Amino acid sequence: MALWYLTRGTGAAALVLLTLSLTLGVVNVQRYASRLVPRFAVDGWHRTTSLLVCVLLAVHVGTTVLDGYAPIRLVDAFVPFGGTYRPVWLGLGALALDLLIALIVTSLLRARLGLRAWRAVHWLAYACWPVALVHGLGTGSDVRPGWLTWLSLGCTAVVIVAVGVRLADRGTAIRVRAGAAATVAAGVIALAIWLPSGPLAGGWAAKAGTPPSILGAKAATTARSHR
Repeated sequence: MALWYLTRGTGAAALVLLTLSLTLGVVNVQRYASRLVPRFAVDGWHRTTSLLVCVLLAVHVGTTVLDGYAPIRLVDAFVPFGGTYRPVWLGLGALALDLLIALIVTSLLRARLGLRAWRAVHWLAYACWPVALVHGLGTGSDVRPGWLTWLSLGCTAVVIVAVGVRLADRGTAIRVRAGAAATVAAGVIALAIWLPSGPLAGGWAAKAGTPPSILGAKAATTARSHR
């Protein structure tokens, strides 16, 4: 049970820090600086939060594999959509982890890759965050109780504000502004449609791909607790 709670806690904390890292990256792209918050401080916060995300994800993956509640193998954390436990939603988590690993490797090889190639790969950070968000909502056990839903929506709001501030920069091309705004709007609409009929609806555990053996054990435990 302790491993299960640690898995959920580190997953939620990793989402918060990934949100902060992405937000700082967007702010840094805008070359934000002031006397109170110089640019080197923003760079330092960005690196620190990114490293903390890696540490939390390592614990998250480790506790998930070690916990015997769900049949999740170590390979399932890196190879998307090959598991037996909620394969789509767990696969999205593996995909987000793979994207993050690609970012780390290319950052370490930045001097050899060159600025243009590194910057092109670094755009993966923008794909990593929404994939991780949907993974948490789709496979998490705390969506219907509410706290994970509100945490995810809060992270979404922070990213939307950061992107809005970035798009308000006059140095950004109009075509880029329009494309980014349309992408954000489409994502918000899709999330608003999916949540009520998906993770927030009844029977989501079965629809998400939870093995029948786990569902049966959970139902038996619930029945005993109501006697």
